[in-house]
Amino acid sequence: MKSGFVNIFGKPNAGKSTLMNALVGEKLAIVSPKVQTTRHRIRAFLNGPGYQIIFSDTPGIIEPEYKLHERMMHAVKTSLEDADLALLIVDAKQAPDSADEVFAGLKLKVPAIVVINKAEMVKREALEKTVQFFLERPYCNEAVTVSALKRTGLDKLIDTILKYLPEGEAFFAEDDITDMPQRFFVAEIIREKIYDLFDEEIPYQTAVQVTEFKEKSTLIKITAEIIVQRESQKAILLGQGGQSIKELGTTARKEIEAFLDSKVFLELFVKVRPKWRDNDLHLKEFGYV
Repeated sequence: MKSGFVNIFGKPNAGKSTLMNALVGEKLAIVSPKVQTTRHRIRAFLNGPGYQIIFSDTPGIIEPEYKLHERMMHAVKTSLEDADLALLIVDAKQAPDSADEVFAGLKLKVPAIVVINKAEMVKREALEKTVQFFLERPYCNEAVTVSALKRTGLDKLIDTILKYLPEGEAFFAEDDITDMPQRFFVAEIIREKIYDLFDEEIPYQTAVQVTEFKEKSTLIKITAEIIVQRESQKAILLGQGGQSIKELGTTARKEIEAFLDSKVFLELFVKVRPKWRDNDLHLKEFGYV
């Protein structure tokens, strides 16, 4: 039996969350074309014949601008400390130099596989040059090309991961796919829909907190608060006559019902908490610990 922790690192929008979802076959990490979507460290388990891989998706590596960013980068730091293997994700469309600088700065103490993602978007010659570039780097043990979106190259990646995992018993039950609670995923789904429906600063200055999660005989009643920094942002989220919050609630509810496999009654409220991203008490209250 092989069992170990495989933690995923990379710059924003390299496709870390899409890759983890594709590897485990479940949508556990939210995705968006917008950068800095992932704020928490999210674990997902892949069980196969003779192995259990515990993947951790981490926030994209950035220079912190406020305390929320500092909490996000702390999640990256703790992931560095407990990894058996690192997956370093690169966007194949981008020049490798900036990713190389980030990866070298991680000062890894475990083996690393560079995963060149979005391989379907570049020509083979360019892909081969990127592979060779990373194979020459001291932190890179192997380089694998994949398309997380198209789900190609994943079997080869899993085989490569297994070469580096230690032998040992499974850490989690075979039927488990994550150690995160349902409330967390509900809040993340709502936040994902905010990224989908709103532009500019709204997604980045918004947090979601589930305040009620009650399983009744015919449905699950969920109440969530959407936290913003300014009254003007609250007005945008509500929309004229409440149309925007209604659209957000409808789209989020449908995905939450699919995720929970249950009918859901969803209530959303918008609250203003000025400068919450730089307030330690608010960050702790909203789950950024």
